[in-house]
Amino acid sequence: MHALVTTYTSLIGKADRMSDFIVPTLARLVFAAVLLVYYWNSAGLKTDGSIFSPSAGAFGQIFPHAAEAVLYDVTQLNIFQRLVIFAGTVAEYVLPALILVGLMTRLAALGTIGFIWVQTIVDVTGHGVKLGSLFNNAIELVDQRVMWSFLLLVLVFKGAGALSVDALVRKVAAPAEA
Repeated sequence: MHALVTTYTSLIGKADRMSDFIVPTLARLVFAAVLLVYYWNSAGLKTDGSIFSPSAGAFGQIFPHAAEAVLYDVTQLNIFQRLVIFAGTVAEYVLPALILVGLMTRLAALGTIGFIWVQTIVDVTGHGVKLGSLFNNAIELVDQRVMWSFLLLVLVFKGAGALSVDALVRKVAAPAEA
């Protein structure tokens, strides 16, 4: 019995050490496969030729009631709305890119989680999308957004993993600290 427990404990220890490499690397890979193109396509729809020229689609997507009130005329955007659209567009390009290469991954993942929940609030309050509820045997908006957030929380807590710019920076910086 002692040999069985020792073998099990040894295997679990190896699995724990491997998970520090595998889990964050797979989390970034899954993010890239599922959400990277989604966010980059969404960002592309928010511009009208330049990142500094918001599209009518961006106006309607982020400020649906205000856009509808002025018939989606982007010349009617106020400075706050322009800044929000610009910041959202930059975030949709930059945060996924940082996660993809594993640079400032924890901060980028945390920022993306915030983005997801702001996006969710706009979807529910501005577009009338039903949030739904957890544990009701139906796949609804809340289920999707909780799953995205959990994936990103793995990166917040575990970091980017060994195959990342973060790991390279840590490796280069380590001799300088010693």
